[in-house]
Parts: sequence; C-alpha cells; structure tokens
Amino acid sequence: MRKQKMFFIFITIVGMITLLSGCSQKKEPKLNRYDAQFFELFDTVTSIVGYTEDEETFREYANELRDELLVYHQLYDIYHDYEGMANLKTINDNAGIQPVKVDEKIIAMLEEAIEMYEKTDGRMNIAMGSVLSLWHDYREAGSLDADHAAIPSDEELQEAAKHMDIYKIKIDREASTVFLEDPDMSLDVGSVGKGYATEMVCQNLEKKGLTSGLISVGGNVRGIGTKPGGEKWKVGVQNPDLTGDRSYLHTLEIEDMSLVTSGVYQRFYTVDKKQYHHIIHPDLLMPWDAYASVSIVCQDSGLADCLSTAVFNMEAQEGLAFIEGLDNVEALWIYQDGSEMCSSGFKEYVKDEDGQ
Repeated sequence: MRKQKMFFIFITIVGMITLLSGCSQKKEPKLNRYDAQFFELFDTVTSIVGYTEDEETFREYANELRDELLVYHQLYDIYHDYEGMANLKTINDNAGIQPVKVDEKIIAMLEEAIEMYEKTDGRMNIAMGSVLSLWHDYREAGSLDADHAAIPSDEELQEAAKHMDIYKIKIDREASTVFLEDPDMSLDVGSVGKGYATEMVCQNLEKKGLTSGLISVGGNVRGIGTKPGGEKWKVGVQNPDLTGDRSYLHTLEIEDMSLVTSGVYQRFYTVDKKQYHHIIHPDLLMPWDAYASVSIVCQDSGLADCLSTAVFNMEAQEGLAFIEGLDNVEALWIYQDGSEMCSSGFKEYVKDEDGQ
C-alpha cells in the first residue's frame, strides 16, 4: 500500500510539472504601442505612451490618467476656484479665518511636503507662497512689459518672508481640515504637487493592470515596467542651454523609475539684461544661480520633484552628500558653464550613444 501511494504521488507531481510546463509555453498576447497627449493639466503638456493588447484598452488607461490628473490639478490650484470643491486656493483664502475641510489628496500631499521640508533642512518649503507670489507678479508684469521689468525690493521680500512658517499649517486628520494660522501666509506646492499627482496616478494605473507605460507631465517622467520584451524606457535629460544644438544632454534607461529636472530654463524673465528664474532660494529669497539644472532619478515621482528643488538650493558638496545618504536616489547637476557633477550611481542609468 505504501509503495502504491508513493507511486501515485509521483505520477501526480509529474502530471503537474507537465501541466505547468504546458502553461509556460502558452503564447503571450501581442502588445501594441499607443500614445496620447493632453494640454489642460497642470498648465503643461501631459503625454502617455503605453503597450496594450488593443487601442480600446489603451484609451481606457489614457482617459483614467487624464480624469485623475484633472482632479489633482484642480485640488492643487492656487489661482482658481472650482464649483463644489475646496482646493488650495480655498485654504489660502481662509488663512487666519477658519479651517477648510479638504480631500485626502490634499492632506496626504501636504504631509509629505512637510516631511520633506524637515529632511531637506527647509530647502523646499510649500509655505513660501507669500514670497513666491511676489516673484510671480513681478515676473508676469515683466514678461508683459519688458521695458519696465523689475524685481521685488528687499523690503518687500523681507516682509513677505515673515509669513512662511510651515509649522503654522495645521492639519486635523480626524476632521479632514487644513488651517493656516497666519492670515498673511499662503501655500504654493509647485515643488511637489505635479510630481506627487503623477506618482499617485501611475500607481493607480498599475493597480488597474497597466504593465508597460511611460508618462510625462510637463517633464515629470515616470516609467511603468518596461517595453514588451524587457527593453527599458529611454528618457532624456533636457539641455538647459536652449540655444545649443543638442536638445538632450544624456539619454537614460529606466524601469519603474522617475526622472524629474528643475532648471533655470523653464520659467524666467529678464531685468537689465539679467535673467531671473522661478526657483527661489528660501534663505536668499532670490533665484540662486549656482546651477543651470538639477535632475533626480528615483522610483517615486513626488520624492523626485521635492528633491530636484531642494538640492537645487543646496551647495554642491552638501547636495551631493545628501543624495548619497539616500537609498535608490541619484542626481545630476549641470552648472551654468555647462560642466557637470553626478552622484555615484547616476552613470548606471546613462546610455548615451557614445556609451558615456
């Protein structure tokens, strides 16, 4: 009886192996490449490239991307009201007045931003709205009338800087409210909002079954899986010198990773033949010209967005040491003269034609 039982088990196992072997040889469905673009989200161009079995499936993912990003865009908007929605503008408008009940998408993003403020020693601060709005107004006026372009006075900047204490953001998770204790402070999440939204939407697309995609939200790039066959996504590091003959300085290969760049070439205006870009140093209250751009590669697009701003506002060796102390995060610094510095593992992602 014992031998017969063992024989039966052996036959069963062999049968299972044969069955599994047959399954492994099943032909995988062919995936086709599709792409789409949207222009109304975060005031920039959003694109998605994906590989799916058919166009209908891809369109479902693309529409999901657009619809979700639109919600984040409206929630994080500091300039416009939307009917039936409490957003960041609503919070700013009620500074010093009353708490505002908001969506979890706002609370979670604010909590991450406060955590990154602490980790970066205040080098990215979403409570800088008073200072950033001052620069925004001068930049807008200067862009419309170049002959009368000006920069904020030191007195104006110092007065605005009195109202950027991030710890005066009071979050009540139980009540789902946010309150700004200082009536003259305001939030600006330009250093985190777009990246955080990109990451959340990409994670959701993965949960819904997208296994091969590349999403770019105004240059915040996030890869999902690889191309069919295992080929990694190729993405480019923008050349900050827009007058140069090369659009991209380096080609990177990524898989389930993000690439985010902060640079002087994105938004700027000119006063007395000097360019003033939009990245304002929290201590100087002025644009800092140490670098032309800083690029971050890591898995989380929200983290990459925060770090690209924070590291841009750090001295080179301080920034390098900071990045080297993080897990699975790499960085590339481009100086104003075109020279470069990178973290120890950055070149592992670089796949330029010359192999450098």
